[in-house]
Parts: sequence; structure tokens; C-alpha cells
Amino acid sequence: MREAHGGSLAGHFRMNKTLDILKEHFHWPKMGEDVHRVVSSCSIYHKAKSQFHQGLYTPLPVPLRPWEGVSMDFVVALPRTQRGKESVMVVVDRFTKMAHFVACHKADDASHIADIYLREIIRQHGVPKTIVSDRDTKFLSHFWESWWHLLGTKL
Repeated sequence: MREAHGGSLAGHFRMNKTLDILKEHFHWPKMGEDVHRVVSSCSIYHKAKSQFHQGLYTPLPVPLRPWEGVSMDFVVALPRTQRGKESVMVVVDRFTKMAHFVACHKADDASHIADIYLREIIRQHGVPKTIVSDRDTKFLSHFWESWWHLLGTKL
């Protein structure tokens, strides 16, 4: 039983998986209870098992006006344009779903993206209250700092 749970070919599986492996070759009375006892006492299993919480995602609040809340993403690895740009910054208004597609370089840093955002989006629609992006926090932090610096505002 210990071999089926944590042996060289096993991976310290949960109780049901260990029980299924054993049932392929063995059967004895109170087999489930014995497997439960072994899996429950396995310290490696308890250290390695992940916590999984089921539940509903919390949706983002819907903006009340156009260009109050936007999402920003990048499409990369596109064919190069005549000006050498191979990526597109996509900015979508979450209220109207209107989108802007701005060509940029894949290697552009956050301060350059902030400059592009100022020229192409803020110039036409103003400053949004929220920006949603899947970029990492380091990029977003530098983007915000650069953006507010370009606007002449101190955070």
C-alpha cells in the first residue's frame, strides 16, 4: 500500500488515486479505511498537496462612462512593419468596447509604452480611472510612474 502511494513510480497521490491503483491488483475488507490511514499519515503528501478553492470569480465593476476604465494588452511576434514594429498595444474601453490598436516594438519598456499611451489614448479620451492589464506588477508600477511623470503630476 505504501508503494502504491509513495513508491518510486507513485507521486504521493491523494486517497482516491491511491485506492484506484491498488484496486487494479488487490482487494481486502476495509481497504478504503486502510488507504485513508496511510495517506492521512503521509507528511510528504500534506506538504506537497495544493490548496484548491472553488468559487465564483469576482467580476470587474462596469465603468459608468466611456473611457473611465480600460484594458490594455499586447499582441507580440507579428510580422515586422516597414518601420520595424512587430507588436501591437491593444487598449479597449470596457464600457463601449471601442478599441485602439497601436503599433510598437516588442522591446519597448514601460516608460516608452507610457509615452505612446499618452500620445495615442489620453490625447483623445482623457485619463481613465482604472487600467486592467495582465502585465506583471513591476511593469505596471513603472508604467504608472512614467505616465504620471509625463503628465507633470507627482504620485
